[in-house]
Amino acid sequence: MALAREPGLQSQEQEDAADQNFDYMFKLLIIGNSSVGKTSFLFRYADDSFTSAFVSTVGIDFKVKTIYRKDKKIKLQIWDTAGQERYRTITTAYYRGAMGFLLMYDITSQESFCAVQDWATQIKTYSWDKAQVVLVGNKLDLEDDRQVPSDNAQRLATELGFLFFEASAKDNIHVKQVFDSLVDVICEGMNDSVNGDASQSPGNTSAGHSSNLSSQKGCAC
Repeated sequence: MALAREPGLQSQEQEDAADQNFDYMFKLLIIGNSSVGKTSFLFRYADDSFTSAFVSTVGIDFKVKTIYRKDKKIKLQIWDTAGQERYRTITTAYYRGAMGFLLMYDITSQESFCAVQDWATQIKTYSWDKAQVVLVGNKLDLEDDRQVPSDNAQRLATELGFLFFEASAKDNIHVKQVFDSLVDVICEGMNDSVNGDASQSPGNTSAGHSSNLSSQKGCAC
C-alpha cells in the first residue's frame, strides 16, 4: 500500500508544490532497508505526526516542505523510497538529480546497518557525484534493544564522508537537526561551487563536496 494523504494535507502539499516563490529547491531522498522507519521519519518532519502502525511503502512517494535557512527560502522535495529489493529498480531511477540523501538504518537491527555499505554504493552508482549524505541511526527511543554501537556507526560515516546522527521519529529526537544539517551542507557546497568549483549541478541548483565512498563491500559491521 502506498502512502495515504489526508485531503487537507494533500491540498496543502499541492499549494506548496505550486508555489514558485523560493530561492532554492532541493530534491532529497530517504533510503535504507525496509522497516527502518523512513516513512515515519518523513511524516514526523513534514507533518509533526507519528503512528506506530507499519505500512510498507510501495515504490516511492514524496512530500514538499518549505523552510528558511540563513535568510533563504528553500523548498524541499523529500522522496520516501521503498526498501524492499523488488522495488530497487524503481527507486534508483529517482537518485538522479537528488541533492542529498538520508541513508537510514535501525539501531536495533544489525542487518539494516550491515546494508549501509550497499546503499552507499548505490548512491555512488546512480546519483550525482556531489550529492550530500547523512547517515541516520533511527529508533533511538529503543536504546535498550540497541544492536548497533554508536561508535561503529560514527566510524563508518567518517570512512564514507557522511554526516552522522542518531534520531527517533517516535520521540522527535534530532529529526529537524538531521534535515537542517543536510540542507546546510548542501548550501555550503553551493557557495564553494560559486567561489571556485565550476562543476555543473543537477536541475537548477549546485551542491558541494563529493562523498569519499569506500570501495569495500559487504557488511560494514
